Amino acid sequence: MTEEKTIIIENSRKQVLKEEFEKPYFSAIKETLKKEISSGYTIYPQGKQIFNAFNLTPFDEVKVVILGQDPYHWEGEAHGLSFSVPEGIRIPPSLRNIFKELKTDLDINPPLNWNLEKRAKQGVLLLNTSLTVRKDSPNSHKDIGWQLFTDAIIKNLSDKKEGIIFILRGAFAQQKASFIDTDKHFILKSAHPSPFSADRGFFWSKPFSKCNEILECIGKTPIKRDLNE
Repeated sequence: MTEEKTIIIENSRKQVLKEEFEKPYFSAIKETLKKEISSGYTIYPQGKQIFNAFNLTPFDEVKVVILGQDPYHWEGEAHGLSFSVPEGIRIPPSLRNIFKELKTDLDINPPLNWNLEKRAKQGVLLLNTSLTVRKDSPNSHKDIGWQLFTDAIIKNLSDKKEGIIFILRGAFAQQKASFIDTDKHFILKSAHPSPFSADRGFFWSKPFSKCNEILECIGKTPIKRDLNE
């Protein structure tokens, strides 16, 4: 296999969810991806980037979880962080709407590039309910086992930490609410920022200011929202 087709899981993250990596469903995920690659399908993101969210946001530093649906399915866009794209890539419509809402909410202008790694490094876990997708086929991997994996991630964070803000964007993400202990954590729900749903509850939801208000109230450092700084 070439480097682009290799499925990589960082050892430091294996310790947190070691039991999940050893379960039969996770082996089935890997086998499904290998079979699709062998059959000529292109999978996004590249194998080395699938777990990028955990590499950039260690579990002990998570303050906010932003949960989306599945990775972007166009070439070059997905890099393992929900809603984010690498520098130099054309902005997808969902991300464009996110920055429209940021302007409305906090009067912050869109950044010069659309990579959200600066957010991830501040303790924002940028996670999708499915971690891979087949090229040009949105939601193509929603039934291969990723739901079990992300269920476990959410429950793990809920059980072992306190004071996390879970931002659930869209119906797929909001299905995870039952795994979150609201006596210990906070949930902000909205429609998905996709052009198909943004007008039905994402615009004017003010997630950025609400999130930082909660962080300040519980004594945590707010997230720096201006990516141009």
